[in-house]
Amino acid sequence: MEIFSMEGWYFLLRWFHFLAGITWIGMLYYFNFVQTPFFATELGGTAKSAMTRGLVPNALWWFRWGAMITFLTGWLIVLTKLGHEGVPLGSGYMTRILTGGLLGTLMWANVWFVIWPAQQVVIANANTVASGGQANPAAAARGARGGMASRTNTLFSIPMLFFMAAASHFPALTAALDTGGGALGVYWLLALAAMAAVEANALIGPGATTQKPLTTVSGTLHAGFVFAIVLYALQSVLL
Repeated sequence: MEIFSMEGWYFLLRWFHFLAGITWIGMLYYFNFVQTPFFATELGGTAKSAMTRGLVPNALWWFRWGAMITFLTGWLIVLTKLGHEGVPLGSGYMTRILTGGLLGTLMWANVWFVIWPAQQVVIANANTVASGGQANPAAAARGARGGMASRTNTLFSIPMLFFMAAASHFPALTAALDTGGGALGVYWLLALAAMAAVEANALIGPGATTQKPLTTVSGTLHAGFVFAIVLYALQSVLL
């Protein structure tokens, strides 16, 4: 394979997609499985201000740019499949990959337009308080909303990774589409409605302290697997 051929271009896209995706999801899981539970402990509460001012900004840099590169390379892969390789939009492969890709796109949007703006307020507030200034009364609510979006991304990551893998390794899931059958329109109507409902819970739902099960790590994981099963069932029944 020549690295400057179309095959090489596609390989490089996939390589950088994997590298950036590992960085992004690794940081997402660190925030949700390690840092947030630690901040809730007595020792973590003591260290929270220093970590928010020192460690968190650096971690968020890797987090948001990992998300950006994953997002861009992912859609370039899809466009390469559609344009150069001529994979039909309504094919089983494209349906599986787009299911994962749309979940990933919601996750990317949450990072850049919900989590990062909220964390900027939280970091600025920590710096102000540490220098002797007055606390920003909006910081706690912004942090809670950003935290709920982060938990939602953790939920989304479970079905997203399933369908990314299923695109190349589980063709039987959408076998009816490749033989001219399947209710593709009904699938997308139900799948997009389910994604929108989960996303709405993060953006406009009630206060973060009342949005169970996403207030706990175990609840988030359980919800993620349930959501993956729902989307899997929709594909297996309709496609």
